[in-house]
Amino acid sequence: MDHTQSSRMFTEAREVLVGGVNSPVRAFKGVGGDPVFVRSGSGAWITDVDGNRYVDYVLSWGPLILGHAYPAVVEAVCVAMRAGSSFGIPTEAETLLARKIIQLVPSIEKVRLVNSGTEAAMSAIRLARGFTGRDLVVKIEGCYHGHMDGLLVNAGSGLTTLGTPTSPGIPAGYAACTLTMPYNDLAAAEEIFAAHGENIACLVIEPLPGNMGVILPEPGYLEGLRALTSKYGAMLVFDEVMSGFRAALGGAQAHFGIQPDMTILGKVVGGGMPLAAYGASAEVMHHLSPEGPVYQAGTLSGNPLATAAGLATLEALEQPGVFERAAEALRQVSKGIAAAAREKGFPIYQAQVGSMACTFFHEGPVRNYAEATQSDTARYAKFFHAMLEGGVYLAPSQFEAAFASSAHGPEEIGHTIEAARKAIAAL
Repeated sequence: MDHTQSSRMFTEAREVLVGGVNSPVRAFKGVGGDPVFVRSGSGAWITDVDGNRYVDYVLSWGPLILGHAYPAVVEAVCVAMRAGSSFGIPTEAETLLARKIIQLVPSIEKVRLVNSGTEAAMSAIRLARGFTGRDLVVKIEGCYHGHMDGLLVNAGSGLTTLGTPTSPGIPAGYAACTLTMPYNDLAAAEEIFAAHGENIACLVIEPLPGNMGVILPEPGYLEGLRALTSKYGAMLVFDEVMSGFRAALGGAQAHFGIQPDMTILGKVVGGGMPLAAYGASAEVMHHLSPEGPVYQAGTLSGNPLATAAGLATLEALEQPGVFERAAEALRQVSKGIAAAAREKGFPIYQAQVGSMACTFFHEGPVRNYAEATQSDTARYAKFFHAMLEGGVYLAPSQFEAAFASSAHGPEEIGHTIEAARKAIAAL
């Protein structure tokens, strides 16, 4: 494939944008080479500025569960735009979207709409602290909750030590309010709560992690965390920015049958527009301004264009077979990749729930961040570029999820499996 125009645009972008991008993973640092620049998308396909077409499994990093430029979403946004792009005044669309979220997500009685997953996570943790009157937060190694200061941390020297910052610019005091532990390690959680339980405001977790690759919770793990947080009076906060409406219509909490105290949503809930949300019981949400003392505000929160896109997306997902088509497409693609890998003797491990999945170049199960980092990232990089040349766009990192949409049909599935067969044969 010719990537002349993408290379030229990347050179120009680096003159005015840091690293040439506005979010780090787009820069291809995890796989090498220069990123492609996209021109347009339709259904399951994207076209770059050189005219190359790819079956897309990034889908704007998850939001586009209906595919690119889904007609009902496009029309809803156009109608909203013609009426005005932003008011900073209440609109009915905010209420309608909130009602749809409450209808679909089992644990939510009231919602606050915001603009990004980072903002939703930051606000949810502030609310958890305000509700409990406690300071400490427990997070999981490898789970990502946006770039808020207090959660960009690594584990300290032991299970019950306080976190240390993973980025310059974060005061040590911020990170000191965060405790970290491995995913799928209930004993570590029990040790942390035994030592600090009376000061822990919440445990925040991706119930289905998607930012260290997709990791499956082992039987009893989420149930154990639910019991543990209840025992110590801490809140269990599910970050379902990725898994919301992808693990199931009701999110990972519906799929696994666990009810958290608070839920963070993003990506699909905005239908491809900048929108996120957090919600909980009416009792918890009552502590949020203007009803309660915990402050949070946003000029563009509940923006008419974003609420229109989100509502149109969730309504389309409720139609018979729409959600299932996306999940089945990803199942077939994963099976095809696995068959090609077995044929050539490459060890891989795959995980999938709903319409999000991951193929690790790793022998044996991947149960946590430490095991994910043992994957063969060099082999994944070669596979990524071979797939790109074969007309398939995967995440430019071993540690990201693949997503499918309801627009991924037999043509796209066949194209992807054939590209994977050739890519693995060439490794």
